Amino acid sequence: MNRARAMGQHLRTLSIAALAAFAGFPLVSHAVESGAVAPTVSLPGISATVSTSAQPGRWVYVDFWASWCAPCKRSFPWMNAMHAKYQSRGLLIVAVNVDAKRADADRFLKQNPAEFTIAFDPAGETPKRFAVKAMPSAYLIDPSGRVRWVHRGFTDADAAKLDAELDAALSRK
Repeated sequence: MNRARAMGQHLRTLSIAALAAFAGFPLVSHAVESGAVAPTVSLPGISATVSTSAQPGRWVYVDFWASWCAPCKRSFPWMNAMHAKYQSRGLLIVAVNVDAKRADADRFLKQNPAEFTIAFDPAGETPKRFAVKAMPSAYLIDPSGRVRWVHRGFTDADAAKLDAELDAALSRK
């Protein structure tokens, strides 16, 4: 059973990589990792420009998503819950959509409402700067602008672990 599970995980990883390559995301080995200075995000949002540089002293959870990404559908309710739970402790969630067509993102958002900040990058420049390898990919950025951790993909099993990691990070001063 473990071998079958490992093969299934391998096939999912290959599928994500193929979709990412098809969507134009770089599959390079030098992605932004823990400890690195995070690239600044400044993109159009739903009603205003979204900028991580305008958030000094805040923790920022940057998530990359697309309308075609099945795990992204599962991550949105979780991000809504984390937004409600941790925004008073200084967490800002910025979910960056990478669809080439805004209409695709808007359809996704009608079916999967977001209570957190949404930004749009149809040119795909921001995921290139982060060297995103999978959808979704999330980066927790500390108040000094450094990446604390990176999480690729999303399953229901990830939710509790990520919640605990956010709680621990936000408890640090």
